[in-house]
Formats: sequence, structure tokens, C-alpha cells
Amino acid sequence: MDCKKIIHVDMDAFYAAIEQRDNPKLRGKPVIVGGPPEKRGVVSTCSYEARRYGVHSAMATSRALKLCPDAVFIYPRFTVYERVSHEIMNIFKEYTDLVEPLSLDEAYLDVTENKKGIKYATIIAKEIRSKIFSNTGLTASAGVSYNKFLAKTASEINKPNGMAVITPDKALSFLENLAIGKFYGVGEATKKKMLSLGINNGLDLKKTPLETLLKHFGKMGYFYYNIVRGVDLRNVEPYRERKSYGREITLSEDITDMEIIESILRDISKEIEDILKNNNIKGKTITLKIKYYDFNQITRSITINNFTDSSIVIMENVKSLLRFTEAGIKKIRLLGISMSNLDNNHILEDVQLLLPF
Repeated sequence: MDCKKIIHVDMDAFYAAIEQRDNPKLRGKPVIVGGPPEKRGVVSTCSYEARRYGVHSAMATSRALKLCPDAVFIYPRFTVYERVSHEIMNIFKEYTDLVEPLSLDEAYLDVTENKKGIKYATIIAKEIRSKIFSNTGLTASAGVSYNKFLAKTASEINKPNGMAVITPDKALSFLENLAIGKFYGVGEATKKKMLSLGINNGLDLKKTPLETLLKHFGKMGYFYYNIVRGVDLRNVEPYRERKSYGREITLSEDITDMEIIESILRDISKEIEDILKNNNIKGKTITLKIKYYDFNQITRSITINNFTDSSIVIMENVKSLLRFTEAGIKKIRLLGISMSNLDNNHILEDVQLLLPF
């Protein structure tokens, strides 16, 4: 059976790059997109110039300002980011309908069979990156392999503005030599636990019995056991139709600070407001999603009396829902909000926003 041809495309510092593109005065400067430092804001993303100072996503903007005093802080313009994302997704669909968006700035593509009849996925990835730059002025990185995990991993190798290919004959060797912290799905807390178990790289992980992985990591043990052997049977799934709209952020550093948690949720609420208004949609059911450090996941929902697209209303209810969670006590690795029970017949996708926290 022939291997699949999967591409993972990831835009480089997407929000910050758009701000630098739209304002030439910002080019070459450390740009931080997020809430203002004086209001306990959180970094959504930052330019590569800012990253050199140690600034990263999910960091409090007050901390980012201390690390990088010359940074330019920009409040997110989610409607603009969504519009550019739509342009990029249309480029993907010139090649295949099997496009699975993970967020506004990244997606998987299955090009095993593609609209242009191009034999090699690497050629498609090069063409896509070139078209993105020509059409938007933005750079993208890409990874090419035979499954989603390896394609995602490959896209990180030559970032920014680069590409990497992991072929089937090189995959096992590559995975054995990969540092454990570089495995997608291994955040800071999991990395520390792996290292404490003597699992420093892929080879160590491969030698670890499944029973041990299940004991220490629960059901994720199956995932780690399979991926280090190059096994990932997940399909690229473009049709995830739901009568809801949501955003979620996966953190690689688990957090308990309630001010940061609320600031992240406030940013998500504002993004949802922007997109709802842009599409003339309102909803009545607000759902808070939390995944704790131990991968235990919970949701809390409330249905309000009137349809809304207001981030203030969304956030007021999210704060109420937080009281029925262990936020502030138990470390959190994922936060999300979704709006359902919509006031029209629009069917929207729940898209996961994966930021490099």
C-alpha cells in the first residue's frame, strides 16, 4: 500500500507578520501582539525579533516588556487575521479539498491525490509557500511526510520560512534521535516527567514499555508509543461541521495564575466577538473548556436568555463558569470557549487555535 502524502503548513509569526506587513515602520522591530502590559495582558504571538529576547506566547505582556523594553505592543485585529487566513485557505484548496485547519495560521493537507496531478508533495509545498508569499507578502513554513505527526514535526525543523521532508525510509532514524521535548504533544510538564523517567529522546521512548507509558501518562501513553514508531493513523479531516463556533489555546507551559487564565480567556472572547460580528452571527450557549496538566478534560456550559455576540457578555459568563472548575488550583494546559445555539442556519467549524505557548 502506498504511503499518504501529507503537508503541514504553518505561517511564521502570523499575527505579528501581518502587523509588520501593514505598517512598514514595524519591520525589523520587536512586535508583540497581545493585551497592553499595564492591564495584565497576555502575548498572543510576537515577531522573531521579539523572540530573541525570550518573549513567547502566553507570557504576561508586563513580563515581555521587562525582557524587551523596546517592543512595540499591538492589540490583536482578529477580523484582519481571519481575512488573510481565508486567502491562504483558498490557496490550499487549489490543490486539494482535504484541508484540515488547526487554527487561522496552520493546516494539514492530504495531497496523495491532488487537483493538479502533481506527483511529489514537496513540489506542491514549494508552490503553496511561493503563492502565499506572492498573494499576501507573508512567509510560511512547511513539513512533508506520510502522516500528520511527522508532517507537523517537519514543519518546525527549518522555521521560519523553511521546509523539511521526512521520508518513510528516514522516519524511524529521525524519531529515535529527536529530543523528547521536540515531540508534538510533549509540553513542558510532560517533558519534565519524561526526563525524570530517563526518557531523553525518541530511542529512550521507544525502549519504554507501553505499560510504563500508560501508568505515567494515561491514555496519552498509546499516542507516545505509536508516534515514536512512526505510526499515526489519523486522517486529514476537512468536514468537521458543527453548529458552533469556538477557539481554544494549547499551552506548553501549564499555568495556575488566575489573572493570566482570565486574560487568555478575555482575548479568546474578543476574538469570538470579532468573528461572530464579521459573520453576523449570535449565540446563546457559552461553553468553557479546560484541559488540566494530567490531560483530564472538562467542559462547563451556560445558556443565557438572549442571543449575543458581545465579548463582555461572553466573558462575564465564562468567569461564572470558572468557579465550577479547579482553575487556580490545578495546573491547566488548554483553555477554550465556544458559542453554540446560534440564531441562524450558519454551520461553522470548531477550529483549534494552537499557539506555541
